[in-house]
Amino acid sequence: MFEGQPKGLYTLALANTGERFGYYTMLAVFLLFLQDNFQLETSVASTIYSSFLMFVYFLPLFGGMLADKFGYKKMVTIGIIIMFLGYLLLSVPVGNSTTAYAFMYGALTLVCMGTGLFKGNLQVMVGNLYDNPKYAEKRDAAFSIFYMAINIGALFAPTAAIKIMDYAQQSLGYNKADSYHFAFAVACVSLIVSILIYYLGRKTYAAADGKVETKSSTNNAPVEELSKAETKERIVALGLVFAVVIFFWMVFHQNGNTLTLFARDYTATSSTGLQSMMFDVWNLCLVVVLVYGLFAIFQSKTGKGKAVASLVSLASVGALIWKYTLIDGAVKVDAPIFQQFNPFFVVALTPVSMAIFGALNKKGREPKAPTKIALGMLVAAVAYVVMSFCSFGLPDPTYHMVDGKPVYDHMADATPNILVSTYLILTFAELLLSPMGISFVSKVAPPKYTGMMMGGWFVATALGNFLVAIPGWLWGIPLWILWLILAGLCLISYLFIMSQMKKINKVA
Repeated sequence: MFEGQPKGLYTLALANTGERFGYYTMLAVFLLFLQDNFQLETSVASTIYSSFLMFVYFLPLFGGMLADKFGYKKMVTIGIIIMFLGYLLLSVPVGNSTTAYAFMYGALTLVCMGTGLFKGNLQVMVGNLYDNPKYAEKRDAAFSIFYMAINIGALFAPTAAIKIMDYAQQSLGYNKADSYHFAFAVACVSLIVSILIYYLGRKTYAAADGKVETKSSTNNAPVEELSKAETKERIVALGLVFAVVIFFWMVFHQNGNTLTLFARDYTATSSTGLQSMMFDVWNLCLVVVLVYGLFAIFQSKTGKGKAVASLVSLASVGALIWKYTLIDGAVKVDAPIFQQFNPFFVVALTPVSMAIFGALNKKGREPKAPTKIALGMLVAAVAYVVMSFCSFGLPDPTYHMVDGKPVYDHMADATPNILVSTYLILTFAELLLSPMGISFVSKVAPPKYTGMMMGGWFVATALGNFLVAIPGWLWGIPLWILWLILAGLCLISYLFIMSQMKKINKVA
């Protein structure tokens, strides 16, 4: 998995980790901030949330076009500076007046613009590293590593948001609404770390930093020339994939929308015993270390390597047992904390998925990227079938008015295991779809349009993110129907992409 990868991969992955940590810290509490600070109804808050997500993923299309013309390094550097200014503006506590709305929308605009220049172009640079024939066969593994690094940042984000808000309220005397701005300020710090990693490691990714026209000189290989017909075939295949992933992101990014509302309104607010351990991010980290240690035992080629891996695994188990003995009473469960489970499962399960596909590859039976994407849609459908089944008998969402403003009611104390199980299944879907989709785009995109096609991936994501609002608008109908609608969309998408597989696999 990690052997033989270019050093530039790790520089770019770590730079992205820092940026994503800040982004997901902000995103973990953003919907709740909109409701607590501005007292917005769910439908309005969901629309703002989904519109922000849409532009975050739509603007990389234009960022890609600019990078194709002016180079990736320049665009990524400018992007991260603009993002920093956006988070800085968002971190200013100015209440809920008209000025506060202006600050918020200005900040969101800057974050969207900066992300448009940063996110897609950084991923194109990762793909460019593998245009070198020396590394070409490691492309899929590289994007899995890169994706895992993103989720390491996301794993700590909900805890960081909750802890900094608790500190602001309990130690500094801020009210709940103002404490959200401290969570947003975390993103400013993380971006400083990100730009330092990116700048100090610039020599490691020199071969990937430049315009498309320079690929020939940096990689010592000619740029592939395609006929108009071949170019059209590739763009059509990518378009079909883009059409499907729209609906994946619509259902997947309910993690910050209706799934967070379910956590707030329907899930138990405390946990005890063994179950409570999963709400401590450091316990999750120990589980990750244990998983990697166990894999290292079987994959190490030397006795010394196996011994070290065994000691690491035993130490992780010992630490988990010790942490269990420290449990004293109930642990508070905040709604945003559930967003840590998806990145945790991504980090923990990436070596598992790579081992499975690696074994299939050796037998010549590994599915191509488009097939993995289709299977991802099918698995996502299963996740929402689980939510639908577990929501039977739960009351419909309600709220009451206080001083003319909506206050949402806590309707039930369902077991947290419902959401954790759903996030686990959605993670399996994500691992099949997202890193493979990015790898597929970087591999299939016509060389002259690489940045634009990576931008196209983000446009599809953007459209899906805008549709995230629809379940928020429906918040109030019976829950089991809401989840079943999402499951149905995933199933229809699966059937569609399977019907088009012949066209897509022609260029895969």
